Amino acid sequence: MGSAFGRTPKESFFCRPTSRSLHIPNGLALPDRLGVNDSNLIKYLGASLCLDLSLHLPKEGLNLLDNSNHHDFYASQAANHFCGHHGYTVFTPENDAGPRKIYDLFMVNTELDWMEIRLNTTYHYVDYFVIVESPKTFTGKPKSLTIKDNWERFKPYHDKLIYHELEFPSDFKPTRSWDYEDLQRNAMYAQVFPKLVGKQAPAYGDVILVADVDEIARPETLRFYYYSFQFLHKGPEWEHPQATFFQSSRTLLPANLRMGDGGFKPLYDLEKGDLANACWHCSSCFATVDEFLTKMASFSHEWMNGEKFRNKDRIADAIRSGKDLWGRAVDQFDRLENNTDVPSMLKDEPERFGYMLNRDGPSAGFTDYP
Repeated sequence: MGSAFGRTPKESFFCRPTSRSLHIPNGLALPDRLGVNDSNLIKYLGASLCLDLSLHLPKEGLNLLDNSNHHDFYASQAANHFCGHHGYTVFTPENDAGPRKIYDLFMVNTELDWMEIRLNTTYHYVDYFVIVESPKTFTGKPKSLTIKDNWERFKPYHDKLIYHELEFPSDFKPTRSWDYEDLQRNAMYAQVFPKLVGKQAPAYGDVILVADVDEIARPETLRFYYYSFQFLHKGPEWEHPQATFFQSSRTLLPANLRMGDGGFKPLYDLEKGDLANACWHCSSCFATVDEFLTKMASFSHEWMNGEKFRNKDRIADAIRSGKDLWGRAVDQFDRLENNTDVPSMLKDEPERFGYMLNRDGPSAGFTDYP
């Protein structure tokens, strides 16, 4: 099965749907493979960290902020109450499968701050984070291995990190920038999961979340922010990340899952679900103009790296005013004053992450401009 996330209640990945069709307004789509009964049970997002307060969840026995092992939730009365409230039964693992694991697969370029915030936010809800780093950009240019070079920065999370340097198959002959992106995204599964052994080895039904590093599961809702949490994107909600579950050779590959082009097409719309708000997405939220320019040079959308868009004054002005750098009419933003709907790490360490909260002033929040 697959799932196009965007938002989901915290504990819902413990539920098994009573119907193959699921729709929760303003949410994620979960396409599935033909013949899989557990399709829409993946309401994980953020390892079930994400809670939409509008769902009126039972308070007794359901402490969503407790850092205790999330596997303990299976047998609780709260799990039965929660799943029943939405028409589901509680997911029951196979007797020999052990606790259901959650794998968070995400793409990273130079976003070290975002990786740290992601790990900090979801560490107690995810079993393993899978990171595949490439020595090339999506346009095929050489680049440094930023995560590998800064590995010690993430030492508190090493016990759950699975790192892999992208391997380029001998028959890989890219004809477009998207080929590089698809290869790296699929490698998070295809080049990693077959090599996992022991406790890390996946079992049938384990949850697989596919995301970019700046799409972070959160306790209340997913909203699409641009440049910082000061500017909220207008219009439809962001439709990522996605989730599916492990089913050996029949598991949907990450690129297919994200783009919604995997599985059995005639049943695609029947075997998907929309999940309620579940994550933050803060696009192009960088501390430096150099990072912004690096991302532009790595875009699969090569036209967005045009010389006129690389002007530092233009970039700073767009970010300071909450305007789309590329002038796209569909991308409009609302300015939010004193927004507190952000990952807790930003509120705990405002000195480090102030640029994610306020883009005012001559520097537009950048540390290397003007």
